[in-house]
Amino acid sequence: MTVTPLGNGRYEVTTETGRLVALGVRAGGATWVFLDGRVYLVDSDGPASGVRTKPHDEAALAAPMPATVVAINVAPGEQVKAGDVLIVLEAMKMELAVIAPHDARVRQIACKVAELVQPGVPLVELDA
Repeated sequence: MTVTPLGNGRYEVTTETGRLVALGVRAGGATWVFLDGRVYLVDSDGPASGVRTKPHDEAALAAPMPATVVAINVAPGEQVKAGDVLIVLEAMKMELAVIAPHDARVRQIACKVAELVQPGVPLVELDA
């Protein structure tokens, strides 16, 4: 795998299966990475521990950076499956899909179409 910086927090990730664009935002001691519809929390406890990357389900339901809501595809009470696109955001002329990290029921939608949302603020709340 190779990662090429594109500027403005964007990176091209090339693997054996193709290319993707990742978006990264540094907050405190961690980096939030939006890649292929998922949000990952990358943290480091120092040089001896290396870097750990893990999906962050709560973060997966929030914007990874300031963005505008362009579509809401679900409603409260609706049952969704892992991978369903819940909300579509636009940031830096790119569309970002907020997808369901697991099967669940939509409890609440906390945004509106055309609203500017901030990173880390939950946009949708799911019941397990």
